[in-house]
Amino acid sequence: MPLEALKGRIGDFAKDVRLNLSSMLSDETLAPQTKYGLILATAIASRNADVVAAAELEAAGRLSPAALAAAKSAAAVMAMNNVYYRFTHLSSNKDYATMPARLRMNVIANPGVDKADFELWSLAVSAINGCGACIDSHEKTLIEAGVATAAIHTAVRFAAIVQSVAVALEASAAGAIPAAAAE
Repeated sequence: MPLEALKGRIGDFAKDVRLNLSSMLSDETLAPQTKYGLILATAIASRNADVVAAAELEAAGRLSPAALAAAKSAAAVMAMNNVYYRFTHLSSNKDYATMPARLRMNVIANPGVDKADFELWSLAVSAINGCGACIDSHEKTLIEAGVATAAIHTAVRFAAIVQSVAVALEASAAGAIPAAAAE
């Protein structure tokens, strides 16, 4: 099921979510690889199987196998890094931040796609996972690479939309709220 089709499963309580999903899908400000890798990585971060399946279907026809793998890698490595670095950042014991992470994350240095795309996907996943340290690190790398703040903003906006679709689907599936008629 494509992402657009998910709108019919989202209750009227989340009409704004449906409208934002349509807006995101029609937005052409990001290059296709950037956009669909971003959608896939953030869908995986949303942890909603229906959103992941729909995003993978959307991405499959638009991304190379290497880009598909890189988007999945961004979600996976950020799941690990966001927990670790959020802990070291939030812990009142600052000794942890001085210790080596000892976590494998070679994919960040060699993602198999344009480094800026991978960094943008990693930043968006970090926004979903709530890791300020990772957000700052990836944003700094993107700025240094010449990525416009407007593109960074768009990526985080898309992450917010994907996450809201996942939450709205969960709330709609709970059965208390009927799904909407297709718009």
